[in-house]
Amino acid sequence: MSGTNSPEAVKKLLENMQSDLRALSLECKKKFPPVKEAAESGIIKVKTIAARNTEILAALKENSSEVVQPFLMGCGTKEPKITQLCLTSIQRLMSHEVVSETAAGNIINMLWQLMENSLEELKLLQTVLVLLTTNTVVHDESLSKAIVLCFRLHFTKDNITNNTAAATVRQVVTVVFERMVAEDERHRDIIEQPVLVQGNSNRRSVSTLKPCAKDAYMLFQDLCQLVNADAPYWLVGMTEMTRTFGLELLESVLNDFPQVFLQHQEFSFLLKERVCPLVIKLFSPNIKFRQGSSSSSSPAPVEKPYFPICMRLLRVVSVLIKQFYSLLVTECEIFLSLLVKFLDADKPQWLRAVAVESIHRLCVQPQLLRSFCQSYDMKQHSTKVFRDIVNALGSFIQSLFLVPPTGNPATTNQAGNNNSGGPVSAPANSGMLGIGGGVTLLPAFEYRGTWIPILTITVQGSAKATYLEMLDKVEPPTIPEGYAMSVAFHCLLDLVRGITSMIEGELGEVETECQTTTEAASSPTQSSEQQELQSTSDQMDKEKVSRAVWEEMVNACWCGLLAALSLLLDASTDEAATENILKAELTMAALCGRLGLVTSRDAFITAICKGSLPPHYALTVLNTTTAATLSNKSYSIQGQSVMMISPSSESHQQVVAVGQPLAVQPQGTVMLTSKNIQCMRTLLNLAHCHGAVLGTSWQLVLATLQHLVWILGLKPSSGGALKPGRAVEGPSTVLTTAVMTDLPVISNILSRLFESSQYLDDVSLHHLINALCSLSLEAMDMAYGNNKEPSLFAVAKLLETGLVNMHRIEILWRPLTGHLLEVCQHPNSRMREWGAEALTSLIKAGLTFNHDPPLSQNQRLQLLLLNPLKEMSSINHPDIRLKQLECVLQILQSQGDSLGPGWPLVLGVMGAIRNDQGESLIRTAFQCLQLVVTDFLPTMPCTCLQIVVDVAGSFGLHNQELNISLTSIGLLWNISDYFFQRGETIEKELNKEEAAQQKQAEEKGVVLNRPFHPAPPFDCLWLCLYAKLGELCVDPRPAVRKSAGQTLFSTIGAHGTLLQHSTWHTVIWKVLFHLLDRVRESSTTADKEKIESGGGNILIHHSRDTAEKQWAETWVLTLAGVARIFNTRRYLLQPLGDFSRAWDVLLDHIQSAALSKNNEVSLAALKSFQEILQIVSPVRDSDKPETPPAVNVPVPVLLGSISGPGLSRPFVRTDSIGDRLGRYNSSEPPVVTDELEDLNLWWAAWSTWYRIGSESTKPPVTFDKLTFIPSQPFLTALIQIFPALYQHIKTGFNMDDLQKLGVILHSAVSVPISSDASPFILPSYTEAVLTSLQEAVLTALDVLQKAICVGPENMQIMYPAIFDQLLAFVEFSCKPPQYGQLETKHIANAKYNQIQLFAPAEWVALNYVPFAERSLEVVVDLYQKTACHKAVVNEKVLQNIIKTLRVPLSLKYSCPSESTWKLAVSSLLKVLSIGLPVARQHASSGKFDSMWPELANTFEDFLFTKSIPPDNLSIQEFQRNESIDVEVVQLISTEILPYANFIPKEFVGQIMTMLNKGSIHSQSSSFTEAEIDIRLREEFSKMCFETLLQFSFSNKVTTPQEGYISRMALSVLLKRSQDVLHRYIEDERLSGKCPLPRQQVTEIIFVLKAVSTLIDSLKKTQPENVDGNTWAQVIALYPTLVECITCSSAEVCSALKEALVPFKDFMQPPASKVQNGES
Repeated sequence: MSGTNSPEAVKKLLENMQSDLRALSLECKKKFPPVKEAAESGIIKVKTIAARNTEILAALKENSSEVVQPFLMGCGTKEPKITQLCLTSIQRLMSHEVVSETAAGNIINMLWQLMENSLEELKLLQTVLVLLTTNTVVHDESLSKAIVLCFRLHFTKDNITNNTAAATVRQVVTVVFERMVAEDERHRDIIEQPVLVQGNSNRRSVSTLKPCAKDAYMLFQDLCQLVNADAPYWLVGMTEMTRTFGLELLESVLNDFPQVFLQHQEFSFLLKERVCPLVIKLFSPNIKFRQGSSSSSSPAPVEKPYFPICMRLLRVVSVLIKQFYSLLVTECEIFLSLLVKFLDADKPQWLRAVAVESIHRLCVQPQLLRSFCQSYDMKQHSTKVFRDIVNALGSFIQSLFLVPPTGNPATTNQAGNNNSGGPVSAPANSGMLGIGGGVTLLPAFEYRGTWIPILTITVQGSAKATYLEMLDKVEPPTIPEGYAMSVAFHCLLDLVRGITSMIEGELGEVETECQTTTEAASSPTQSSEQQELQSTSDQMDKEKVSRAVWEEMVNACWCGLLAALSLLLDASTDEAATENILKAELTMAALCGRLGLVTSRDAFITAICKGSLPPHYALTVLNTTTAATLSNKSYSIQGQSVMMISPSSESHQQVVAVGQPLAVQPQGTVMLTSKNIQCMRTLLNLAHCHGAVLGTSWQLVLATLQHLVWILGLKPSSGGALKPGRAVEGPSTVLTTAVMTDLPVISNILSRLFESSQYLDDVSLHHLINALCSLSLEAMDMAYGNNKEPSLFAVAKLLETGLVNMHRIEILWRPLTGHLLEVCQHPNSRMREWGAEALTSLIKAGLTFNHDPPLSQNQRLQLLLLNPLKEMSSINHPDIRLKQLECVLQILQSQGDSLGPGWPLVLGVMGAIRNDQGESLIRTAFQCLQLVVTDFLPTMPCTCLQIVVDVAGSFGLHNQELNISLTSIGLLWNISDYFFQRGETIEKELNKEEAAQQKQAEEKGVVLNRPFHPAPPFDCLWLCLYAKLGELCVDPRPAVRKSAGQTLFSTIGAHGTLLQHSTWHTVIWKVLFHLLDRVRESSTTADKEKIESGGGNILIHHSRDTAEKQWAETWVLTLAGVARIFNTRRYLLQPLGDFSRAWDVLLDHIQSAALSKNNEVSLAALKSFQEILQIVSPVRDSDKPETPPAVNVPVPVLLGSISGPGLSRPFVRTDSIGDRLGRYNSSEPPVVTDELEDLNLWWAAWSTWYRIGSESTKPPVTFDKLTFIPSQPFLTALIQIFPALYQHIKTGFNMDDLQKLGVILHSAVSVPISSDASPFILPSYTEAVLTSLQEAVLTALDVLQKAICVGPENMQIMYPAIFDQLLAFVEFSCKPPQYGQLETKHIANAKYNQIQLFAPAEWVALNYVPFAERSLEVVVDLYQKTACHKAVVNEKVLQNIIKTLRVPLSLKYSCPSESTWKLAVSSLLKVLSIGLPVARQHASSGKFDSMWPELANTFEDFLFTKSIPPDNLSIQEFQRNESIDVEVVQLISTEILPYANFIPKEFVGQIMTMLNKGSIHSQSSSFTEAEIDIRLREEFSKMCFETLLQFSFSNKVTTPQEGYISRMALSVLLKRSQDVLHRYIEDERLSGKCPLPRQQVTEIIFVLKAVSTLIDSLKKTQPENVDGNTWAQVIALYPTLVECITCSSAEVCSALKEALVPFKDFMQPPASKVQNGES
């Protein structure tokens, strides 16, 4: 209530009170002065209280009597307006809890007066409610008075007041009890004190009860008095009361506050002593009343039952039983018996309906039912209450069907004008229509003409009543038809559901002491074992007691339930209802099974079975077994004899399937209704989930299922599961779509049912198997002599049962497989097929199952399992044989590794398949073989291995199916791999076996016959394998050849090490060379015709579209393979003795392949060549010594004068042992013995190389479309071979060889590319990249020059030859080579990418520029290293270099690539910087005489080139180019002129002339474009001047000619300067404001700069070297310069300033004498 205590709330309260009092005084001003005065004094009172107290609310409460007084007086005026105002104010005070006990008493008295005067009745009720609910100040008499006041208002004439008062009374009663509950709480736990109750410590009660409890007690006691029509003790002043209202109040208290009655003895006493007797007394009219009995027969007239009271009594009874059963055991027995009586047929309909509703409330509480059973049914002399309830419901349901409805007024009203037969006939018709679909039926029960609709009345498991809730009805309501039936139906369902779930739950707890509840399927044996584990005796006792209760409950109810449920099942026309009934029967059957109650279990199962089959279906099992005795037994229910009702044939169900009955003679058709299908599903569920408790009922269930499956047309599929047949045989089977969707579900459950057989004990399992076998035998008999579809139910289910019981297969294997083998021989193919399917499935499953002990330790069981497979071989039907093979395959897949003794059998089955037995058998047999090879070679005896090789090989040669051939080759590889891995083991085993056979052969006196005999058995195994593969390598099919070839070489390569050394001879000559010959022959003779497509629709790639191309591939593969073996196994082959012969044969093969006109083959041949040349001599692991020998010193081995094969030459081997050790892995010791032979091999290789090279690169004489030109990759590979080869022959390599090499290199580089390959090989024009061929060529030369470098003196004579070769390549930059007469287009000449790659020309020459440039770089590098070598000096290498460079230098801008001349210049500079000193050194010898003129011409051509720079040359570019020119001049000034003494005079003269030309040429007066451009070379000219000047004046002039040149140059220069200046001054004057042309300005600036440079140079020079005339000419320029001052160009001015400044030194003539070295 914190809200009302807050300061704001209090303030608001005070304001409101004052305003209320003011309003009151205003209203009463005229008529009621006393009230007015009281109101005004009240205002003052309130203000005073507010002012004086801090705790205002407490103070108000203390003075509440006075505060309330004015309002009470106001109410006394009885003026409506005033009264309302006052009541509102009083309510406000109450809600703030500021009313004390006395004030409350006063208020109640005032309210009583108002009530007596019938004023403001609603406001009164509101006020009372506020007063009682806000706190507990009102109790005892005041409370009773307040309650009476409400009761009195309830009985006024005004309807609204009545209802409001009734609600108020209910609330007040609740408040009284709530106070009591709160009080108990408070006293139980003082701390938790609710704020609501502000401790009222007034305890006037004499009794032991606390105040609130006492009020509640008094109130409840008086309610009982009032209902009993006695005077109340406490509620003084009651004038009238109704029983109905009293009963409602009693019920609500009992329902809402059960704890009050259970916790306080006083209240329990009231229950026992007051309430129960009262209820029993009030029931009496209902008990005595009989409908239709005349009143005259009894002496006193019988009071008629009164609906409102009766209904309320039942509600009270429900609450009493539910809440207080433990207190009122005896009373409840009476109540329950009454309820049962009320169901009698002679009671009024409404009474029966209400009674059923009450019973329903009990049925949803299984624990309560259990208590009934324990308290009554299990006591000796007690009523069997629980049994009676169930039986009463059963009788009630039956009576509803049997009693004609006319006696029931409600029904008559329902039927309207119809006669009593109406409701029956109408639905019957509609039911018939239902077959056609389209009519939606009301859910209903229909039985022998009685039609009762099913109403949806409640949610499962909750009893929501309709009529028990009709508290406002006085007259008995009309009960709709079917209502009572529906409630009774739900009672049954809830009863079954409740009991079973409760008992199963408890059973589960018992069975799994503390684990999770076991599945319902767990067998009784398991549970009993678990019970044994629970040792404690009390546990056992507890369980015995529980079990007794469970059994009693089931025994008490099953007869009644079964009778009622069977009747309802038969009558039900609604799917949901049927489902519920079946579920109830199923749960009951399962429960009986679990409790071991056989009779009741079988009864329920029989009921479900009968429901599944069509009516009157001739199924003997149901009528002959014990079940039949059950079905005809009659049960006594409450003295009435009731027959178990068999399905009536006229139930109007929708037919969903029409099928044939399972019988030998066709008997027409039978119909299955949807209800039959529903029953079938229930049967399946039962057998699946509760198979463990079925026991003897299996026979019943299986027979029923077989017939249903047959009628529905389900057929078995893999694993024995039944699936809907695609075309069900016989036109008579008709299935609706509804049932079609159900079938998969049904078949699924059918399978799961048999899975659960694994939980059965051995005995029951045998029952199941025997039942199935007998069913199967019947089916076989029926299938003889006709090809009608047989019933496969039993076979399929035998399979399923066998599969799930593998863990104990021995006990059922013989009967099972014996029966199935019979089935396999049945003439009916379908039957036979299924027999085989079942048998093979079982064998496979048996072998894969994880037996204990495992099969490997239990060979007897393994043979037992495999035996039927062997027996299948005696059956001649091919379909059975295929099944057998498939089975073998699957056995291999799952169990191959543990077959052991079974191998002979399995391989026998595979081998038995002949070529004529059809593709599918062959394929299956091959699959088996595949599996054997991939997975099971290790598990079979080694003697079988050769057979496996033969079988696999023969599959390879089959020409039926390419894939099988290819795969079999793969198998051979796998086999070889296996031989390799398990070599030692196989060898041991084979040798052992061989010895044994040898012994036998000797005993018999016959020769042991074996292929490749002298070789040991393990090697023979390998040779067989190689021979098989060799055959396949020349198969006509390319794919087979390829695959076999790859496999053969991989095998030899990977596993050859296992062979004995001597066996290799056979491998090389008999296998490999034999194969190479055959392949070469086939390739060269192969057809060149194009093959359109490769059989079928396979497209063939153009590289394989002729037989020749296909053979080419084979040739490549074979050659590569042989080469690889020679390379990797050389250490094995070399010691064989005829190695060099083999080597020659191999080289011959390589040469013929390399020269074949097929790019693919030739390139591959080179690859193989490369491979055999990269031979290191590996050592076989077993031969390696423990530590590497300590050989560190290179010892040259002199081999004397030995001739290599076909090449007469002496040579020295320096390839020493130490060398070899360094070159190869140091852990491999050297092989010295074969050095000599080794060399011969290498020279043989060199001559082969030379032959291939010269043949292949020689340009053809004529060219046409088909001319063969070797490809770039081929040439690259060829050249790349040389470095490796050279390493081995370098000691004997001489100039002659070098010449040969040069020819090949030159030719190779010249070979063009075909235009369609060019985009891939040529770099784009802009990239300066070498092709790999060019790289290779340079590498070859590099290797040579490096070898010469470290080689002996006599090798250095080869240097010039290498220079020649390289310089020839450098020339390619400007003049590409020709290839024979072939027309090529030069990519290099097509400047700026103006090339069309696919132009008409067939052939494209390479871009030689990068190659030439790279060659040039190599030349420079090499020259730097070798400039001083004698050979280099003697052979005029420098001159050749200059001569070669002159070409690009003179072309300059006309070079194909700009980079060329730039590189040429820089190379020239580099070469000269090294070569000139050498040349000077040898000046006297004359070896360099011819070089100087060449050099001078080169300078001249370059510096004053004839070629024109391109238009788009930028200024920066130009300046860069100029700086190159400058560099050349610098070289002249630093490297040449200073050494003029050592240099021929003519040369120096040429140089001076050139310098002069450089400086003067610039001043030419003509104005062509070229001149202008060249004139722009200011820096260059300047450099020329400076050099000229420097060398003119620095040295004493040695020849008059030189001095003359210099002087002449100077005077010309000065004169020219004078002229230019004059002309400029003139033009400047004439032009006025117009600027002069750019060239002229540039020229004048240049002249000015030249003047300043000249003066600088003259100053630096020794004065005596300068001619006086020169000085005069310089000084003469001065006036002309001064005249230029007027010019307008800023640039000119600044140049002028620079030119004038040096003249300051001429202001005095220079002294000519030298004193102390100073001038």
